[in-house]
Amino acid sequence: MSPRAGRSGPRTLAFVESPVQLLNVLEWAHAHAPGAGLALVVLSPVDPMTRGQLRRMAELAREEGHDVRWEEARGGVSAPLRTMGGLAVPLRRARRVVLGDPFSRYVQLLLTITRAPEVVVVDDGTATMEFAGQLARGERLVRWHRKGGRPGPRDLVLAPVSAAARRRLTPGGERTVEVFTSMPMADVPPGVTVRAHTFAWTRDRFGPPRVTRGADLVGTSLVETGVVDADAYVAAVGALARTHGARRYFAHRRETTEKLHRLAVETGLEIVRPELPLELVARRGPVGRTVVSFPSTVVHTLPLALAGTDVRIAVCDIDPEWLTAHASPRARGFLADVVGTARGAHPLRPAAPPDTGPLSAR
Repeated sequence: MSPRAGRSGPRTLAFVESPVQLLNVLEWAHAHAPGAGLALVVLSPVDPMTRGQLRRMAELAREEGHDVRWEEARGGVSAPLRTMGGLAVPLRRARRVVLGDPFSRYVQLLLTITRAPEVVVVDDGTATMEFAGQLARGERLVRWHRKGGRPGPRDLVLAPVSAAARRRLTPGGERTVEVFTSMPMADVPPGVTVRAHTFAWTRDRFGPPRVTRGADLVGTSLVETGVVDADAYVAAVGALARTHGARRYFAHRRETTEKLHRLAVETGLEIVRPELPLELVARRGPVGRTVVSFPSTVVHTLPLALAGTDVRIAVCDIDPEWLTAHASPRARGFLADVVGTARGAHPLRPAAPPDTGPLSAR
């Protein structure tokens, strides 16, 4: 850690595993700890696209005066133990811990070490909504697309860790818990402080963008997570592109190369793999006058990042017929909640329902 932290260690220690989490830590620091450098730990994943975006975000964090420690947290069998051992001392000394994914097993393990009296959870997309609701209802922490299924062997082994993490994320005694979010919170756990995330740093740092004619489409990893059928998704993207005159498709970092190649061939769209989170890419521009998205985090975040511009966000609902047989019982309701809450908070346009032909009649 930086010498600035002193012998007592850093006051604020932040853990991130994705580019969006790192962006939202920077937003939190800008809003609530201006001028105070953070000790920021990147628990690096193995996915090349995610690693590339994280390295670019780490550069921005250093430019903002934060110390960044890159951990190859998944680089082999011994990596987790090595990472945990190296972080034990700063974790015990930190007064505040900031984290981006309370569902992460890695983060849950780290929470069993820290005794920090202040815990801050920054947005990890729409998962923040599910986290707050589960914490408020006293449920075990399970990602929305897995909810409803039976716990696997790994879940059972790590159940004590998850339970301990849930206790650390529950206010009590001298421990405070804050959620920094751009998502609507229908269920706020007792004692948890909710602070608004408005993307002020993004708007101050970048843009305004050049707005072009036509539309851009935003990709999603719903196929990769087993929620939406691949054939139905490709057909829907093609129909949306024709309806809205879209030329570019901004890929989600988890979308597979095979699926993106198929999209390019069958829809004619230019596939763009962003180097940074979409909120920054759109704010820097150029960006289409209309941005079309399926239910995802960006229907909440892009209206904030693009506030003051002429860009309009259009949302295409997920047809229940597109869901796979493996989609969790929670999937349909959660995706509807994502869109409904976003429309309640922002002036979103409904995207014209795509006519996907025979796929819609399966």
